[in-house]
Amino acid sequence: MDAVRVALLREVLAGTEWIAATRRFAGSLRSAVAPHGGGLLLVGSAGYEPWHLAAHLDDEAAWSGLPELSPTLVRHRVPAGAPPHLAVGPGRLAAAGRGATLLVVTPERPDAGLLERVHDARRNGATVLALDSGDRDLHTLAHDALTTAPPPLGTATRHAPEPAPDLTPDANPGLPLNLPPGLDPAPLLDLDTVQHLVSAAAGENSRPAPRHHRRFRDRLARLAEGLAAPPPPRW
Repeated sequence: MDAVRVALLREVLAGTEWIAATRRFAGSLRSAVAPHGGGLLLVGSAGYEPWHLAAHLDDEAAWSGLPELSPTLVRHRVPAGAPPHLAVGPGRLAAAGRGATLLVVTPERPDAGLLERVHDARRNGATVLALDSGDRDLHTLAHDALTTAPPPLGTATRHAPEPAPDLTPDANPGLPLNLPPGLDPAPLLDLDTVQHLVSAAAGENSRPAPRHHRRFRDRLARLAEGLAAPPPPRW
């Protein structure tokens, strides 16, 4: 989803609290990552890798002049021959301590092993954020969390293609748990859609970027936030 479609999605959602909720969560993310901290670690569940969010955050880090937003994607299984930036295994979480930020993104219930690693990271001083479908155990460990609609029963999440957002009232059952009071319960957004809103908001309202980045961002704002195509991702 490019910046133009994010802008259109925001227009559709203007009557709900989703825009404020995703910007609030993005603000928590920006506050947690420090220029000289322990870095941003992005991890999913055993069956879901948030590689798409990793790519978008990497782009936002470059465009906004906030290199600390560029994440390290932690993978439960690293395939042979993976490039170095996609070859970081779960052992990396053991080194997460004070100054580090751990962002857990998954539509599935985290298994006991992941929850234990998240618990250890928090105990060692890391800031824990969660973007998920409302797992209570994970939210107990998180300093901040944003809940999306749960995936339909029987949906395979591993390597699933990105769906187009379904904004009809009955598209997703259940209520989001961590949105501000007064949320219009329709539409309920899936995890992929909310990731786009969060990553786009993460690069907003940041400290002044280098001049060439400011010019680029200004063009995006004037031309519906993105009539110019974004640069190819490195993921």
